[in-house]
Amino acid sequence: MLFELTNIKQIFDGRTVLDVPELTFEKGLVYALLGPNGSGKTTLLEILALLTRPTSGEIRYNDQPVRFGNGSDVTALRREIVMVHQNPVLFTSSVYRNVEFGPGVRGLSKNGRERIIEESLDLVGMRGFRNAEAHKLSGGETHRVAIARALACSPKVLFFDEPTANVDVESQIAIERIITDVNTQKGISIVLTTHDHIQATRLCQRVISLFDGRVVPSTFENIFSGRIITGADETKFFLIQDDIPLPVETEKKGPVRLSINPLKIRLRKDRGAHIAGDLFKGRLIQLTAEQGHIRAVVDIGVPLNVFLTADTLTNLALIVGEELEVRVPKDSIRLFVSSDKDRAAFPHMDDGP
Repeated sequence: MLFELTNIKQIFDGRTVLDVPELTFEKGLVYALLGPNGSGKTTLLEILALLTRPTSGEIRYNDQPVRFGNGSDVTALRREIVMVHQNPVLFTSSVYRNVEFGPGVRGLSKNGRERIIEESLDLVGMRGFRNAEAHKLSGGETHRVAIARALACSPKVLFFDEPTANVDVESQIAIERIITDVNTQKGISIVLTTHDHIQATRLCQRVISLFDGRVVPSTFENIFSGRIITGADETKFFLIQDDIPLPVETEKKGPVRLSINPLKIRLRKDRGAHIAGDLFKGRLIQLTAEQGHIRAVVDIGVPLNVFLTADTLTNLALIVGEELEVRVPKDSIRLFVSSDKDRAAFPHMDDGP
């Protein structure tokens, strides 16, 4: 086993931001840590990369316990593990010198350094830039050089924090191809963070979903912040973005968060039905095949993820761009109270009456 985590907690300023009782990672696979901002993805990534010591708990790497108290032990392990940050910083020198830094520090011979630098630049498509000034590169080119610099350290595990954030579409495609090639050609294990469900399932063999610092089932999607309001007939609504009322059954008031189970949302062709209560009009904006189901993304004023079976997709004959009727039944909704105390205690939640 590559990593085994047991009872990992990370506490900042008295608040638990990560609470993982048990989690394992297998060698040779690509993993995604998936979740919204503030879910604990980057914190978990930095703990796995041995850059942050957890407040409590045990980490095992390659079946050996990681002892943060022993500096030489952690330092030796870090030679096998490299992190590519979301906003990488390159030295104000040539691309070649940037990629040479890791092999040079590790004492490789000049011939050895030359070979690994050329291989790394080839893999990311940047050989033609070897003499370019690194600090003058575009954002996408900077990311690719940062990956080459990481590869030149001959890692066994590569970590990427939001690898395609802040780059253009062309660079995103290139970086995703590089991640796949690094894994398949070099056999390097990869763990990356993303908030993009489609990217996670496209690139990764395993997806770990996080919410409020805890690992949760993948059905905890469609997470929204809003507030509870009461209608004239005392009906309760969860108001998304102040203009999308979703009927709920709860005693809660004011600001809350909720998730809508994508397995329980129902779609049908637009029949011109009166839109009220739990029925919304939406437009299908995306269809993607995933492991064991089809993900449909429907815009009802906010994007809503819906999981369908292949048979349901065939029966509905869905076409991207068409108008649909979207039913969000009350039993698909889970409400979360908004206090720090209750968020730290997740996954306890109000399931409704």
